[in-house]
Amino acid sequence: MVEINSTRLLDDLAALRRIGGQGTGVVREAFTATDLEGRRWLARRFAEAGLRPVWDPIGNLFGLPPTGRPTVLIGSHSDTQPECGWLDGSYGVVCGLEIARAAQEAGLQGLAVVSFADEEGSFEPLLGSRVWSGELPFSAIQDRTDRRGRRLRDVLAGMPELRAAEQVPPQLFKAYIEAHIEQGPVLDDAGEAIGVVETIVGMQHVEVAIMGDQNHAGTTPMDRRQDAVMGFVAFAHAVDEAFRSEAGPSTVWTFGRVTVSPNATSIVPGRTDATLQIRDPEQARLNRLTARAQMIAKNISANGSIEIRTQVTAKLPPAPLNAALVSTLTSAAERLVPRRWWRMVSGALHDAVPVSRIMPSAMLFVPSIAGKSH
Repeated sequence: MVEINSTRLLDDLAALRRIGGQGTGVVREAFTATDLEGRRWLARRFAEAGLRPVWDPIGNLFGLPPTGRPTVLIGSHSDTQPECGWLDGSYGVVCGLEIARAAQEAGLQGLAVVSFADEEGSFEPLLGSRVWSGELPFSAIQDRTDRRGRRLRDVLAGMPELRAAEQVPPQLFKAYIEAHIEQGPVLDDAGEAIGVVETIVGMQHVEVAIMGDQNHAGTTPMDRRQDAVMGFVAFAHAVDEAFRSEAGPSTVWTFGRVTVSPNATSIVPGRTDATLQIRDPEQARLNRLTARAQMIAKNISANGSIEIRTQVTAKLPPAPLNAALVSTLTSAAERLVPRRWWRMVSGALHDAVPVSRIMPSAMLFVPSIAGKSH
Protein backbone atom coordinates (compact mmCIF):
# COMPACT_ATOMS: atom_id res chain seq x y z
CA MET A 1 0.00 0.00 0.00
CA VAL A 2 1.40 3.41 -1.03
CA GLU A 3 1.05 5.98 1.75
CA ILE A 4 0.67 9.59 0.59
CA ASN A 5 2.42 12.22 2.69
CA SER A 6 -0.40 14.77 2.92
CA THR A 7 1.74 17.38 4.69
CA ARG A 8 4.33 17.25 1.91
CA LEU A 9 1.59 17.45 -0.72
CA LEU A 10 0.06 20.55 0.87
CA ASP A 11 3.46 22.15 1.39
CA ASP A 12 4.26 21.73 -2.30
CA LEU A 13 0.91 23.18 -3.34
CA ALA A 14 1.53 26.16 -1.07
CA ALA A 15 5.05 26.68 -2.43
CA LEU A 16 3.83 26.61 -6.03
CA ARG A 17 1.01 29.01 -5.10
CA ARG A 18 3.56 31.60 -3.99
CA ILE A 19 5.00 31.74 -7.52
CA GLY A 20 2.83 34.30 -9.24
CA GLY A 21 0.47 34.57 -6.28
CA GLN A 22 -1.86 37.57 -6.30
CA GLY A 23 -4.46 37.99 -3.56
CA THR A 24 -6.31 34.71 -3.12
CA GLY A 25 -5.35 33.52 -6.61
CA VAL A 26 -2.36 33.20 -8.88
CA VAL A 27 -1.20 34.55 -12.25
CA ARG A 28 1.11 32.30 -14.31
CA GLU A 29 0.10 32.76 -17.94
CA ALA A 30 1.81 30.34 -20.30
CA PHE A 31 5.47 31.00 -21.07
CA THR A 32 5.62 34.14 -18.92
CA ALA A 33 8.37 34.55 -16.35
CA THR A 34 6.16 33.30 -13.52
CA ASP A 35 4.97 30.27 -15.49
CA LEU A 36 8.54 29.29 -16.29
CA GLU A 37 9.62 29.94 -12.69
CA GLY A 38 6.86 27.62 -11.51
CA ARG A 39 7.76 24.84 -13.90
CA ARG A 40 11.48 25.17 -13.18
CA TRP A 41 10.56 24.77 -9.52
CA LEU A 42 8.63 21.63 -10.49
CA ALA A 43 11.64 20.34 -12.43
CA ARG A 44 13.78 20.65 -9.30
CA ARG A 45 11.14 18.85 -7.24
CA PHE A 46 10.98 16.09 -9.86
CA ALA A 47 14.74 15.63 -9.65
CA GLU A 48 14.65 15.56 -5.83
CA ALA A 49 12.02 12.81 -6.09
CA GLY A 50 14.27 10.65 -8.27
CA LEU A 51 12.52 11.55 -11.52
CA ARG A 52 14.44 12.80 -14.54
CA PRO A 53 13.13 16.22 -15.66
CA VAL A 54 12.63 16.29 -19.44
CA TRP A 55 11.39 19.21 -21.53
CA ASP A 56 9.98 18.39 -24.95
CA PRO A 57 10.08 20.78 -27.97
CA ILE A 58 6.68 22.42 -27.25
CA GLY A 59 7.62 23.06 -23.61
CA ASN A 60 5.87 20.20 -21.84
CA LEU A 61 7.73 19.21 -18.66
CA PHE A 62 7.92 15.50 -17.79
CA GLY A 63 9.31 13.78 -14.72
CA LEU A 64 10.38 10.32 -15.90
CA PRO A 65 11.32 7.38 -13.66
CA PRO A 66 14.72 5.69 -14.04
CA THR A 67 13.19 2.62 -15.66
CA GLY A 68 12.57 2.77 -19.40
CA ARG A 69 9.61 0.39 -19.23
CA PRO A 70 6.08 1.57 -20.15
CA THR A 71 4.57 3.35 -17.20
CA VAL A 72 1.57 5.34 -15.99
CA LEU A 73 1.59 9.11 -16.57
CA ILE A 74 -0.09 11.39 -14.00
CA GLY A 75 -0.41 15.14 -14.26
CA SER A 76 -2.20 18.21 -15.57
CA HIS A 77 -0.96 21.78 -16.15
CA SER A 78 0.55 24.55 -14.05
CA ASP A 79 -0.10 27.58 -16.28
CA THR A 80 -3.09 29.76 -15.46
CA GLN A 81 -5.70 32.11 -16.86
CA PRO A 82 -4.90 35.86 -16.54
CA GLU A 83 -6.56 35.57 -13.11
CA CYS A 84 -6.90 32.08 -11.70
CA GLY A 85 -7.61 29.97 -8.67
CA TRP A 86 -4.41 28.57 -7.21
CA LEU A 87 -5.46 24.89 -7.45
CA ASP A 88 -6.62 24.94 -11.10
CA GLY A 89 -4.26 22.55 -12.90
CA SER A 90 -1.56 22.73 -10.25
CA TYR A 91 -3.46 20.29 -8.04
CA GLY A 92 -3.12 17.52 -10.63
CA VAL A 93 0.59 18.08 -11.23
CA VAL A 94 1.51 18.16 -7.53
CA CYS A 95 -0.71 15.11 -6.89
CA GLY A 96 1.20 13.28 -9.61
CA LEU A 97 4.51 14.30 -8.02
CA GLU A 98 3.44 13.12 -4.55
CA ILE A 99 2.06 9.80 -5.87
CA ALA A 100 5.27 9.10 -7.80
CA ARG A 101 7.40 10.11 -4.80
CA ALA A 102 5.38 8.00 -2.35
CA ALA A 103 5.45 5.03 -4.72
CA GLN A 104 9.23 5.20 -4.96
CA GLU A 105 9.50 5.37 -1.18
CA ALA A 106 7.39 2.20 -1.04
CA GLY A 107 9.79 0.47 -3.44
CA LEU A 108 7.56 0.80 -6.50
CA GLN A 109 8.81 2.15 -9.82
CA GLY A 110 7.06 3.19 -12.97
CA LEU A 111 5.09 6.39 -12.35
CA ALA A 112 5.77 9.51 -14.41
CA VAL A 113 4.52 13.08 -14.00
CA VAL A 114 3.74 15.82 -16.55
CA SER A 115 3.01 19.54 -16.53
CA PHE A 116 1.54 20.20 -19.97
CA ALA A 117 2.31 23.59 -21.54
CA ASP A 118 -0.33 26.24 -22.17
CA GLU A 119 -3.43 24.27 -21.29
CA GLU A 120 -5.29 27.54 -20.77
CA GLY A 121 -4.80 28.69 -24.36
CA SER A 122 -2.59 31.78 -24.30
CA PHE A 123 -1.45 30.65 -27.73
CA GLU A 124 -3.81 27.70 -28.36
CA PRO A 125 -6.15 25.81 -26.00
CA LEU A 126 -4.61 22.56 -24.72
CA LEU A 127 -1.50 23.45 -26.72
CA GLY A 128 1.05 21.13 -25.12
CA SER A 129 -1.16 18.04 -24.88
CA ARG A 130 -2.57 18.48 -28.39
CA VAL A 131 0.89 18.77 -29.94
CA TRP A 132 2.25 15.87 -27.86
CA SER A 133 -0.68 13.62 -28.78
CA GLY A 134 -0.28 14.40 -32.49
CA GLU A 135 -3.64 16.16 -32.78
CA LEU A 136 -2.06 19.55 -33.56
CA PRO A 137 1.00 19.66 -35.86
CA PHE A 138 3.92 21.46 -34.25
CA SER A 139 4.63 23.26 -37.53
CA ALA A 140 1.09 24.66 -37.67
CA ILE A 141 1.33 26.79 -34.54
CA GLN A 142 4.82 28.33 -34.72
CA ASP A 143 3.52 31.76 -35.70
CA ARG A 144 0.62 31.94 -33.20
CA THR A 145 0.68 35.01 -30.98
CA ASP A 146 -0.67 35.62 -27.48
CA ARG A 147 -2.52 38.67 -26.22
CA ARG A 148 0.78 40.42 -25.61
CA GLY A 149 1.73 39.98 -29.26
CA ARG A 150 4.49 37.44 -28.52
CA ARG A 151 5.08 34.89 -31.25
CA LEU A 152 5.26 31.27 -30.08
CA ARG A 153 8.40 30.39 -32.07
CA ASP A 154 10.22 33.32 -30.45
CA VAL A 155 9.07 32.33 -26.96
CA LEU A 156 10.24 28.74 -27.43
CA ALA A 157 13.57 29.89 -28.90
CA GLY A 158 14.15 31.98 -25.77
CA MET A 159 13.84 29.03 -23.36
CA PRO A 160 17.31 27.67 -22.46
CA GLU A 161 15.79 24.29 -21.46
CA LEU A 162 14.54 23.66 -24.99
CA ARG A 163 18.07 23.68 -26.45
CA ALA A 164 18.29 20.17 -25.00
CA ALA A 165 14.63 19.27 -25.60
CA GLU A 166 13.79 15.59 -26.05
CA GLN A 167 10.84 13.92 -27.72
CA VAL A 168 8.88 11.90 -25.15
CA PRO A 169 7.06 9.16 -27.09
CA PRO A 170 3.50 8.45 -25.91
CA GLN A 171 4.38 4.77 -26.29
CA LEU A 172 6.32 5.07 -23.02
CA PHE A 173 3.01 5.18 -21.17
CA LYS A 174 0.28 2.61 -20.62
CA ALA A 175 -2.27 5.09 -19.27
CA TYR A 176 -2.86 8.72 -18.27
CA ILE A 177 -4.63 9.88 -15.09
CA GLU A 178 -5.47 13.50 -14.31
CA ALA A 179 -6.72 14.84 -10.99
CA HIS A 180 -8.39 18.24 -11.01
CA ILE A 181 -10.61 20.50 -8.97
CA GLU A 182 -14.17 20.27 -10.28
CA GLN A 183 -14.37 24.02 -11.09
CA GLY A 184 -18.10 23.90 -10.38
CA PRO A 185 -20.55 23.54 -7.48
CA VAL A 186 -21.87 19.97 -7.91
CA LEU A 187 -19.61 18.04 -5.52
CA ASP A 188 -19.39 20.82 -2.95
CA ASP A 189 -23.17 21.37 -2.88
CA ALA A 190 -23.79 17.64 -2.44
CA GLY A 191 -21.10 17.15 0.20
CA GLU A 192 -19.37 14.53 -1.94
CA ALA A 193 -15.64 13.81 -1.66
CA ILE A 194 -14.71 12.50 -5.12
CA GLY A 195 -16.02 12.70 -8.68
CA VAL A 196 -15.04 9.96 -11.11
CA VAL A 197 -15.27 11.45 -14.59
CA GLU A 198 -16.85 9.24 -17.24
CA THR A 199 -16.91 11.67 -20.17
CA ILE A 200 -15.53 15.10 -21.01
CA VAL A 201 -18.05 17.15 -22.96
CA GLY A 202 -17.78 18.04 -26.60
CA MET A 203 -18.15 21.63 -27.74
CA GLN A 204 -19.36 23.51 -30.80
CA HIS A 205 -19.15 27.24 -31.60
CA VAL A 206 -21.70 29.04 -33.76
CA GLU A 207 -20.60 32.48 -34.91
CA VAL A 208 -23.62 34.72 -35.35
CA ALA A 209 -23.82 38.01 -37.29
CA ILE A 210 -27.05 40.03 -36.95
CA MET A 211 -27.31 42.52 -39.80
CA GLY A 212 -29.52 45.56 -39.20
CA ASP A 213 -29.57 49.11 -40.56
CA GLN A 214 -27.41 51.70 -38.83
CA ASN A 215 -29.25 55.00 -38.39
CA HIS A 216 -29.76 58.03 -36.15
CA ALA A 217 -31.21 57.13 -32.75
CA GLY A 218 -33.14 60.35 -32.40
CA THR A 219 -34.74 60.67 -35.82
CA THR A 220 -35.51 57.08 -36.80
CA PRO A 221 -39.09 56.12 -35.78
CA MET A 222 -39.42 52.91 -33.79
CA ASP A 223 -41.51 51.21 -36.50
CA ARG A 224 -38.84 51.95 -39.12
CA ARG A 225 -35.87 50.56 -37.22
CA GLN A 226 -33.79 47.52 -38.07
CA ASP A 227 -31.96 47.35 -34.76
CA ALA A 228 -29.25 44.67 -34.73
CA VAL A 229 -29.20 44.53 -30.92
CA MET A 230 -32.92 43.85 -30.74
CA GLY A 231 -32.43 41.20 -33.42
CA PHE A 232 -29.78 39.58 -31.23
CA VAL A 233 -32.07 39.71 -28.19
CA ALA A 234 -34.83 37.96 -30.16
CA PHE A 235 -32.40 35.30 -31.41
CA ALA A 236 -30.83 34.67 -28.00
CA HIS A 237 -34.24 34.39 -26.33
CA ALA A 238 -35.50 31.95 -28.98
CA VAL A 239 -32.35 29.82 -28.66
CA ASP A 240 -32.63 29.76 -24.87
CA GLU A 241 -36.28 28.65 -24.98
CA ALA A 242 -35.67 25.97 -27.60
CA PHE A 243 -32.57 24.58 -25.91
CA ARG A 244 -34.27 24.33 -22.50
CA SER A 245 -36.84 21.95 -23.98
CA GLU A 246 -34.22 19.83 -25.79
CA ALA A 247 -31.26 19.87 -23.38
CA GLY A 248 -29.88 16.87 -21.52
CA PRO A 249 -28.83 16.93 -17.86
CA SER A 250 -25.31 18.13 -18.72
CA THR A 251 -26.09 20.46 -21.64
CA VAL A 252 -24.93 24.06 -21.27
CA TRP A 253 -24.92 26.98 -23.70
CA THR A 254 -23.43 30.45 -23.48
CA PHE A 255 -23.36 33.67 -25.47
CA GLY A 256 -19.95 34.54 -24.09
CA ARG A 257 -18.90 37.11 -26.69
CA VAL A 258 -21.15 39.88 -27.99
CA THR A 259 -19.96 42.96 -29.90
CA VAL A 260 -22.08 45.82 -31.19
CA SER A 261 -21.30 48.10 -34.11
CA PRO A 262 -20.86 51.01 -34.03
CA ASN A 263 -21.49 50.79 -30.25
CA ALA A 264 -22.42 54.45 -29.91
CA THR A 265 -25.06 55.94 -27.63
CA SER A 266 -27.00 57.86 -30.31
CA ILE A 267 -26.86 55.39 -33.20
CA VAL A 268 -29.26 52.53 -33.93
CA PRO A 269 -26.88 49.53 -34.07
CA GLY A 270 -26.28 48.25 -37.58
CA ARG A 271 -24.59 44.99 -36.65
CA THR A 272 -24.17 42.67 -33.69
CA ASP A 273 -21.72 39.76 -33.66
CA ALA A 274 -21.86 36.99 -31.08
CA THR A 275 -20.51 33.53 -30.35
CA LEU A 276 -22.84 30.79 -29.15
CA GLN A 277 -20.95 28.01 -27.37
CA ILE A 278 -22.74 24.68 -26.83
CA ARG A 279 -21.34 21.88 -24.63
CA ASP A 280 -22.74 18.38 -24.21
CA PRO A 281 -21.39 14.87 -23.58
CA GLU A 282 -23.44 13.41 -26.48
CA GLN A 283 -22.37 14.11 -30.04
CA ALA A 284 -25.87 13.63 -31.49
CA ARG A 285 -27.37 16.23 -29.16
CA LEU A 286 -24.54 18.67 -29.89
CA ASN A 287 -25.24 18.36 -33.61
CA ARG A 288 -28.99 18.68 -33.07
CA LEU A 289 -28.74 21.84 -30.95
CA THR A 290 -26.31 23.48 -33.37
CA ALA A 291 -28.69 22.79 -36.26
CA ARG A 292 -31.58 24.12 -34.16
CA ALA A 293 -29.78 27.42 -33.55
CA GLN A 294 -29.09 27.80 -37.25
CA MET A 295 -32.73 27.09 -38.09
CA ILE A 296 -33.89 29.72 -35.58
CA ALA A 297 -31.62 32.23 -37.31
CA LYS A 298 -33.10 31.35 -40.71
CA ASN A 299 -36.65 31.68 -39.43
CA ILE A 300 -36.02 35.11 -37.89
CA SER A 301 -34.36 36.26 -41.10
CA ALA A 302 -37.29 35.01 -43.22
CA ASN A 303 -39.96 36.63 -41.05
CA GLY A 304 -38.54 40.09 -40.41
CA SER A 305 -36.28 42.90 -41.53
CA ILE A 306 -33.22 41.57 -39.70
CA GLU A 307 -30.80 39.16 -41.39
CA ILE A 308 -28.97 36.65 -39.20
CA ARG A 309 -25.98 34.79 -40.63
CA THR A 310 -24.47 31.78 -38.86
CA GLN A 311 -21.29 29.75 -39.26
CA VAL A 312 -20.07 26.78 -37.24
CA THR A 313 -16.42 27.56 -36.48
CA ALA A 314 -15.43 24.92 -33.94
CA LYS A 315 -16.33 21.28 -33.46
CA LEU A 316 -14.70 19.36 -30.62
CA PRO A 317 -16.18 15.88 -30.08
CA PRO A 318 -16.90 14.49 -26.60
CA ALA A 319 -14.16 12.40 -25.02
CA PRO A 320 -15.43 9.27 -23.26
CA LEU A 321 -12.80 8.07 -20.80
CA ASN A 322 -11.51 4.51 -20.52
CA ALA A 323 -14.17 2.20 -19.04
CA ALA A 324 -11.67 -0.09 -17.29
CA LEU A 325 -9.89 2.83 -15.61
CA VAL A 326 -13.22 4.40 -14.63
CA SER A 327 -14.22 1.10 -13.02
CA THR A 328 -10.93 0.91 -11.12
CA LEU A 329 -11.33 4.45 -9.84
CA THR A 330 -14.95 3.91 -8.77
CA SER A 331 -13.93 0.79 -6.83
CA ALA A 332 -11.16 2.73 -5.09
CA ALA A 333 -13.51 5.63 -4.33
CA GLU A 334 -16.07 3.30 -2.74
CA ARG A 335 -13.36 1.69 -0.63
CA LEU A 336 -11.89 4.99 0.57
CA VAL A 337 -15.00 7.23 0.82
CA PRO A 338 -18.03 4.90 0.81
CA ARG A 339 -21.15 6.48 -0.72
CA ARG A 340 -19.43 9.87 -0.89
CA TRP A 341 -18.45 9.82 -4.54
CA TRP A 342 -20.23 10.33 -7.86
CA ARG A 343 -19.79 9.34 -11.46
CA MET A 344 -19.97 12.58 -13.40
CA VAL A 345 -19.37 14.48 -16.62
CA SER A 346 -16.70 17.15 -16.96
CA GLY A 347 -18.15 20.32 -18.42
CA ALA A 348 -14.67 21.86 -18.75
CA LEU A 349 -11.99 20.81 -21.22
CA HIS A 350 -8.78 19.25 -19.89
CA ASP A 351 -5.51 17.82 -21.20
CA ALA A 352 -7.14 14.39 -20.83
CA VAL A 353 -9.21 15.15 -23.96
CA PRO A 354 -6.43 14.85 -26.58
CA VAL A 355 -4.50 12.31 -24.50
CA SER A 356 -7.59 10.06 -24.29
CA ARG A 357 -7.51 9.69 -28.07
CA ILE A 358 -4.09 7.99 -27.97
CA MET A 359 -4.07 6.00 -24.70
CA PRO A 360 -6.41 4.82 -21.91
CA SER A 361 -7.18 7.90 -19.79
CA ALA A 362 -9.16 8.78 -16.67
CA MET A 363 -9.92 11.78 -14.47
CA LEU A 364 -10.74 12.37 -10.82
CA PHE A 365 -12.45 15.51 -9.48
CA VAL A 366 -12.20 16.92 -5.99
CA PRO A 367 -14.69 19.55 -4.74
CA SER A 368 -14.10 23.24 -5.40
CA ILE A 369 -14.83 25.25 -2.26
CA ALA A 370 -18.16 27.05 -2.83
CA GLY A 371 -17.97 25.84 -6.42
CA LYS A 372 -15.37 28.43 -7.35
CA SER A 373 -12.57 27.90 -9.86
CA HIS A 374 -11.07 31.36 -10.41
